[in-house]
Amino acid sequence: MKQRFSSLDVKVIAHELAAQLTSLRVTNVYDLSSRIFLIKFHKPDHREQLLIDSGFRCHLTEYARTTAAAPSAFVAKLRKYLKTRRVTSVSQIGTDRILEFQFSDGLYRLYLEFYAGGNIVLTDADLNVLALLRNVDEGEEHEKLRVGLQYNLSLRQNYGGAPELTKERLRQGLQKAVDRQQEQPVVAGKKARKPGKDALRKALAVSITECPPLLVDHALHQASFDSTLKPEQVLADDDLLDKLVLVLQDARKITDDITKPDQIKGYILAKPNPSAPAAGEEASDKSKYLYDDFHPFRPQQFENSDYTFLSFDGFNKAVDEFFSSIEGQKLESRLTEREQQAKKKLEKARKEHEDRIGGLQQVQELNFRKAETILANVHRVTEATEAVNGLIRQGMDWVDIARLIEREQNQGNAVAQLIRLPLKLHENTITLLLDETNWDQGQEEDDEGNETSSVSEDTEDEDDKPRKKTPTTKVAPQPQLAIDIDLGLSAWANSTEYFDEKKTAANKEERTVQASTRALKSHEKKVAEDLKKGLKQEKEVLRPVRKQQWFEKYIYFVSSDGHLVLGGKDAQQNEIIYRRYLRKGDVYVHADLKGAVPMVIKNKPNNPDAPIPPSTLSQAGHFSVCTSEAWDSKAVMSAWWVRGDQVSKTGQTGEFLPAGMFNIKGRKEFLPPAQLVVGLAVMFEISEQSKANHHKHRIQETAVSAADMATEPTEDTKAAEAVQSEPSDDEDDFPDAKINSDSEEDFPDAKINHTDESDAESEAAAPRSNPLQSRNTEMQEDSDEEDNNYPTNEDSEFVMSGGKNGLSQKDDTQDDAGSMADTERTQGTQGRRHLSAKERRLLKKGQLPGSISASSEPTSVATDGNGDESASAEEDIQAAGKPPATVTSQASKATSGPVPRGKRGKAKKLASKYAAQDEEDRTLAMRLLGSKSGQQAAEVAAQEKRQKEEQAQADKQRRRDQHLRAQAAGKAAEEARRAALENAAQEDDDEGDEVLKANLQNLDAFTGRPLPGDDLLSAIPICAPWSALSAYKYKAKIQPGSTKRGKAVKEVLTIWDHAGKDAKALDKSSQDVERIWPKEIELIRNWKETEVVGVVPVSKVRVMIAGGRRGAEIAKGKKKSARGGRGSKKK
Repeated sequence: MKQRFSSLDVKVIAHELAAQLTSLRVTNVYDLSSRIFLIKFHKPDHREQLLIDSGFRCHLTEYARTTAAAPSAFVAKLRKYLKTRRVTSVSQIGTDRILEFQFSDGLYRLYLEFYAGGNIVLTDADLNVLALLRNVDEGEEHEKLRVGLQYNLSLRQNYGGAPELTKERLRQGLQKAVDRQQEQPVVAGKKARKPGKDALRKALAVSITECPPLLVDHALHQASFDSTLKPEQVLADDDLLDKLVLVLQDARKITDDITKPDQIKGYILAKPNPSAPAAGEEASDKSKYLYDDFHPFRPQQFENSDYTFLSFDGFNKAVDEFFSSIEGQKLESRLTEREQQAKKKLEKARKEHEDRIGGLQQVQELNFRKAETILANVHRVTEATEAVNGLIRQGMDWVDIARLIEREQNQGNAVAQLIRLPLKLHENTITLLLDETNWDQGQEEDDEGNETSSVSEDTEDEDDKPRKKTPTTKVAPQPQLAIDIDLGLSAWANSTEYFDEKKTAANKEERTVQASTRALKSHEKKVAEDLKKGLKQEKEVLRPVRKQQWFEKYIYFVSSDGHLVLGGKDAQQNEIIYRRYLRKGDVYVHADLKGAVPMVIKNKPNNPDAPIPPSTLSQAGHFSVCTSEAWDSKAVMSAWWVRGDQVSKTGQTGEFLPAGMFNIKGRKEFLPPAQLVVGLAVMFEISEQSKANHHKHRIQETAVSAADMATEPTEDTKAAEAVQSEPSDDEDDFPDAKINSDSEEDFPDAKINHTDESDAESEAAAPRSNPLQSRNTEMQEDSDEEDNNYPTNEDSEFVMSGGKNGLSQKDDTQDDAGSMADTERTQGTQGRRHLSAKERRLLKKGQLPGSISASSEPTSVATDGNGDESASAEEDIQAAGKPPATVTSQASKATSGPVPRGKRGKAKKLASKYAAQDEEDRTLAMRLLGSKSGQQAAEVAAQEKRQKEEQAQADKQRRRDQHLRAQAAGKAAEEARRAALENAAQEDDDEGDEVLKANLQNLDAFTGRPLPGDDLLSAIPICAPWSALSAYKYKAKIQPGSTKRGKAVKEVLTIWDHAGKDAKALDKSSQDVERIWPKEIELIRNWKETEVVGVVPVSKVRVMIAGGRRGAEIAKGKKKSARGGRGSKKK
């Protein structure tokens, strides 16, 4: 079996890896074992896994493998240098079995060696070794390798290029092989004669290193060249040498041509598996063969052999299938071996239990037989006991008694023959050999008749008759029992003793059965736990990596009407969904709650102008509310929806909104309050052929224009409007949200105007009308009169989208992000901040409150209609630019006012004293007194402060310019997007739209309830509103609770797994849609818990599933507790 790469394999795999890994970045590096490593690569919408077995193989894999819990020191170094680095090239070093990966244009290089012991070497751009898998000492065939040394590429095979294949080169190579072979007999003796048929091929492998031996053999067979010729014969014949040159040139041509096409065929040579099942099912094709070899070409020498050629689209796939199947077989055999060992332990325990019970039953049976036998031979037992007791009463020695009995047995005494020697007189017992009563009924009656007659007759006649009847009656085959008889008891009393022993053994058997049953259950439980623990220690069976769908990176679900609903896990994803997927005809759904995820409902691609069904709108609104803080507070709130063309990234004044913020224009349609119930379900992907089975189950919609959707509100919308228009009888139930109240304090930021003008709303900064969001106390002081005097612009609303949910992200992070977005929005709108009543009163009086400029810090200070603010700001900037005055001048300005009365005389004395002192004398005097240093320090401090202010001003200007550039770029992108949407209605040639349309049309390949005959490709976890999962087969209801979602997901998966093991619930024929199918449960078991946890957008949950609690108890191995509480204790 082939285990390591040849030089041709390295060349082909380098060609394929270069095509598939170039431009990908390293995600991470993992340990699989001490010699096997896994490197994950990624780029948007594309991921790859590279498996490296040092010294043996290197290929991309499609199977998931268990990685080590902690990285080794070597892997830690690889992560340090290579993580997030981009692959720029993959190539082979010369014709050697070395693969080179270059990262970041050669900044780092990774070398994989596939010869000898193998090695993995990481170097920098100058080939200095940064890390390596194993240190290498200097030897004949390799140089010394240590960290810090230089990796020498010039010593590699054909590093400068393979030399030209000429007749002279071939002749020299063969001559060297002949000389080497002639020197061999001196050392190896007879061993030199063995490689006779392979002598030419081996000589070529040593001399023509660029061609692997198997490829040379293939070329020889293809050209019908006799490969059994010896090198001497080829050297002696020029025609053969010329022909061999042509053969080798064809081999080199194969190596050159094999990497020219983009798609290289891979071949696996397989033999029939003798242990494979006889059933010829397609699913068991892999088990029919034993893989033996793999090649990037079809070897000619194996065409007419027992090998079967399995072709693959790509050499990498062939290598992955070859090694992964072998690895999978090893893992499965290891797991099977552990299970068999556990079964052996259980069988041994059960056998010991059965042997223990069987031994007690045998004791009972034996004691019963002995008692019955004593009763059937009462007279004989009495005779034997009386005879022995008589001898004891006579005072005969015990040894003499034994000798006498032995002598009487030899003489044929019937009583003496009943007694077995040696005697147990020290125990006051003797052993009698008595015939059983049930061995032969007819013989038993004869014996009883003889025994009764022998009692009445003379002893001599009695002795003669049995001797004559002995050969005819055949006493020897009679079953006899050796029974211990107590000499102190009668025959009847001895029989009673055995009956009592039988009863004692029966009681002991009953107790033993109970104890053994408990012990056996405990042992089975311990063995099961040991098996479970052992299986956890073993690596999982290799399973193919499921390729994720394009929508799985977002929050997603498919509504009951077949519409795809998308939501972002953070603000960036919301931005991506808006730019890439929000089209005309789609619907934007959101809720005025903290953490609520905005949802985008994609319309059907065949009829994009059709209205979205009310059920889909309701489900999207429910899901948006469930992802908000309403989930934790368990408050029933409402969501709203608008058309896709009402959502924009530009504000009312033309500024471009930051990421995660959208401007809503026009009227918002509110939905009924949402139920806080979601579900975790399984969505299956079916093949193209299976789609026809589900066409009649799909909902077919009629074409309705978008104008009808805008003019005719849905039933849910009408109901919501009716609720808002009708007065509420119980206003005390919702004191914070009065429907018919005219006060702005109830709904300060969400005013519904039934006009053509649009609304204004800012979720990140404006106060909220619901009890889940905080209110600004200053804004509550506004009055209607002041609002009339200072009207605000309410033509549009700013909607700040939440993250994945308000629970999974940190509150401080969300608050910071919201405050930053609020600040940027305030700066972009040039002072459009909503002023409080107090601030407006101060402005009426001509006073500018300092809190306005201090709190907002606008980058563009000039505002419309407020010249004082801009003038004051300019004065501040000019004042900051002036150089500060000296301390002396400041002191003179301070003393320029009226002097206090007590210091006037002192000032006159100082003036007269220093009247003749000039500035130079004053400087010298100050230096002598030491006052100059303090003044200089103050000047230095003032200079530093001025420089800091100038730097801050420059930074502010730089940020302003950067913000303006971002605004310009965002505006241009938004205008381009709107222009593209307008042109898309007329020209449907956009490549992105075509891809999106194809992806949406492929939604028919997903179903929640497979039908008989469906070909299931994969299983996708989905979390959706409970009403959208009515037709799903596998589902679990999730409500707000206290259980972490990871634990809840594990519980649900465990319940489904145990249900799949129930023989009653499993339908092996896959025909009953209500029962579990083997393929379904197999796909579900392929999931990883982390993969499913990421689908659930809520945190603290409570799982409700049919039979779920009972299944959870079974999974945990718990038993129901006994009835009764404290009162059940025994006193």
